[in-house]
Parts: sequence; structure tokens; C-alpha cells
Amino acid sequence: MTIIIVGGGAAGFFSAIHNKQSHPDSQVIIIEKNANVLSKVKLSGGGRCNVTQACFDPKSLITGYPRGGKELLGPFYTFQPKQTMQWFEDHGVPLKIESDNRVFPVSNSSQSIIDCLMSTSIKLGIKIWTKCEVSQIVKEGNHFNLQLAGGQSTQCEKVVLATGSSRKGYEFASQLGHTIVTPIPSLFTFKINDPALHALSGVSVLDVETYLENRPKNRQQGTLLMTQWGMSGPCIIKLSAWNAEMLYDSNYQETLVVNWLPGQEVSHVFQQQLHQKKVMTYSPFPQIPKRLWSYLVTKATIFPKQGWYNISDKQKEALSQTLQKSIFHIIGKSPFKEEFVTCGGVDLKEVNFKTMESKVCPGLYLIGELLNIDGVTGGYNFQNAWTTGFISGK
Repeated sequence: MTIIIVGGGAAGFFSAIHNKQSHPDSQVIIIEKNANVLSKVKLSGGGRCNVTQACFDPKSLITGYPRGGKELLGPFYTFQPKQTMQWFEDHGVPLKIESDNRVFPVSNSSQSIIDCLMSTSIKLGIKIWTKCEVSQIVKEGNHFNLQLAGGQSTQCEKVVLATGSSRKGYEFASQLGHTIVTPIPSLFTFKINDPALHALSGVSVLDVETYLENRPKNRQQGTLLMTQWGMSGPCIIKLSAWNAEMLYDSNYQETLVVNWLPGQEVSHVFQQQLHQKKVMTYSPFPQIPKRLWSYLVTKATIFPKQGWYNISDKQKEALSQTLQKSIFHIIGKSPFKEEFVTCGGVDLKEVNFKTMESKVCPGLYLIGELLNIDGVTGGYNFQNAWTTGFISGK
């Protein structure tokens, strides 16, 4: 039997490895159109590769997936971060869990993951065809015929589509009978037209709460980072993922609300400030950096020379509102560095998540980001790749 995996990324390699181990007498081939395989692995996590998220309860783990969490619950009971970490450890890649539960190789180099997947594949006898582009996939009886760029063709009994967010991959799936949910961006940062905010580029706050004014129940908490175009940081990235469709529909024109002091009794703290120190230069909230504090005080229209002892109740109310409900107008998005992720893809109702086999085209398997599954930042998207790759291989 010949098994062809189209796509040389994380999901494709993991599928190939487990296919070969499950069917050692089969010929397993990875086809990758680019010269290099595992390119997204190399770039992820700033070159360190955020392998997975150290969350070992499947019901908790699926809360990191704006789309596809329900479908991944069963697969995570079969193969979850615990098994992912054990697999890499067993294959010579020691891992570490950082304070935010992100998992990285001890080497702090994504090359460790690439070398592991490559060497394991080579030892198993998996063939890797690079610079080889598939132009068409046709089902012919119990076989698939793959037309390659340049006029060549090859046949196989099983095809695994692991093409990520490639437009060509969606075309293959569609031609083989699948419905494609329109792919749109997920995981991005917000552009905000505010030069004073841009001047704070590099300033971060560890614990803020954010939400979109049109969807107040969907709130994200965590670190927020000011940038030269607007706002970034984990709480913004997560917010973008959970609201990806709404933001797309509004052409990324939405109102962002930021609570810089979640859970704090701001008005009570104000009542204790009866000294002559200037409001502009003295903050009773040490978690807010000085430059950001000055920006927020100005935003609340408090004069630079005013002291705490003589600001009016109205000004206190304005400052309280600014601290706990700052309004910013989003005018666009910027990609989240190399970790650009899409939501959308193959309709999940058309896939058997016990095997990752297509329900509409027997012998076809669909895995990874090609599916309408996306996770928030922190290793969730790679875990989708490892899990669906493993299950398709079994």
C-alpha cells in the first residue's frame, strides 16, 4: 500500500511517522512543494517552537480553541499534550514548561524539533519529495491519482491532506467533495490611530482585561503590549481569535474596551489620595508603568500641574472611567508575526474524528489547520497538528 501525505509541516510529518509505524510494509511519501519542510515549525515561538500547551485535562484544553474544540475533545483523550511531550522526550528532545504553561525544547531552538522529525522519518524509510507540487488529485475507484507539476503523476491508496491554510489544499478538498468554510485570519494584533499611544511602543502591562464593545461577554485577560501601530500581547491576540468572524465582517472596524485594573476598587484608592503630589507623576497603582499612567491621566483630561488634593469628583470619575473602561477605535489588523493562523477550512461535520478520514471520500484523511480548527496562541495550534496527525496515522 502507498500512503501519500500532501504537505510537509508538523501535522504532515507526524502523520507520516505514525502511518509508517502502523503500516511498516507500506510506502509512505511526504510531498512538499517548497524546498524546505517544517518551515512554520522553524519560525514559531520566535525560533524556539512552542511545541504545545501544558494542559493535561482535555476538557480544559479545548477551551483554547475558538473553533473545533468540541470535535477535538475525543481525540485529546487519545493523544494530548502529555503524550506529545512524552513522544518528543522519547525521541531525544528534552522539553521544559515555562511559567505561562507554554512548552519549549530545552535547547530553545526549533531546530531540535525539526531534526527530531526529520531523523525519525528517515530512519523509518519515509520518502520526502521537496520542490514537488501537486496540481490535481483525482479519486479513481480505490486509488487516488496525483498529477504533479511538470506532467508527472503518481498513484496511492490513501491520501492525507496536511496542507495547512494553503489555498491549493482547500481546492483539493473541495474537488474531492468537501465543503470549505471561508478561511479568514485569526490571531492578529489591532491597529489603532492614536499617535500618543504609538509613542508608548514597547510598554506592557501584565494583567489587563479586554473586550469588544459589541460583545462584552467575551472577555480576555492577560498581558497587553503597546506597539508602534496600536496594541498587541496575549490578551489582544486571544481576543482577535475569539472574535475573528465579527472583526472580519466589520472590516476590522470595532471599538475596543480596556480595563487596566481588573478586580480593583479604584474609587476607594482615590479617596486615600489627599496629598499634594501631582496626579500626572504619582500613580497609586504600581502595576501601571509611568509613561502609560501619564497617557491615561491626559486621556482623562486632568491638567499636568493638578495635585491629588484638588482634583474634582468629576475628574476622579473621568479618571476612574479611563482606568477601567478605556475606549479605543480599531481601524485594522496586523499579522501576529510568523504565527499567522486562519480560521475556516474543511467543514468539521464531514470528517470522522476517530480516524480523521473523510466521510465523503473514503481513503482521504484531513488533518491540521486545513480543518476549520484554530487555537489561541500558546501551543494550541501545534497540538491540533500532533493530535490529528497521530490519529490519521493510526
